[in-house]
Amino acid sequence: MTTPDPDGALAEQLLRFTRRVHRIQKRHLELSDLGITPAQSRLLRTLSHFSAPPRMADVAERLEVVPRAVTTLVDGLETNGKVRRVPDPTNRRVIRIELTDAGRAALRELHRARQSAAHEILAPLTTVERAVLGELLDTLIDGTAAPHC
Repeated sequence: MTTPDPDGALAEQLLRFTRRVHRIQKRHLELSDLGITPAQSRLLRTLSHFSAPPRMADVAERLEVVPRAVTTLVDGLETNGKVRRVPDPTNRRVIRIELTDAGRAALRELHRARQSAAHEILAPLTTVERAVLGELLDTLIDGTAAPHC
């Protein structure tokens, strides 16, 4: 006789919630009319966290993807004028990726779209419930128990 798996139901809820978050974020991204895919938006956000234009290999490592995937994303963003390839000042064989002014403007719009999506997702929760959810998510992200649970 098998026993019910209470964590199985929770895991399914988490997966369904994750899919819902992705759908809502994608819809808000499409409404922003930037012509940027979710993967391209992630690359733009990642680029913004580097203190200097990174190499494609650095971006691939940060995104945990193969370098070829970054090349494809950069190609699309470069075509749209959001990024540009620049030679490394110390090694001409190395190409770095930098945000353009249009890329920085797109990042600001992406931030607004993400904020709008988050507002929609969290709308059913009270302030207290949001605080509890934040603590629970921190615990799951960090993998350690919250101090006051």
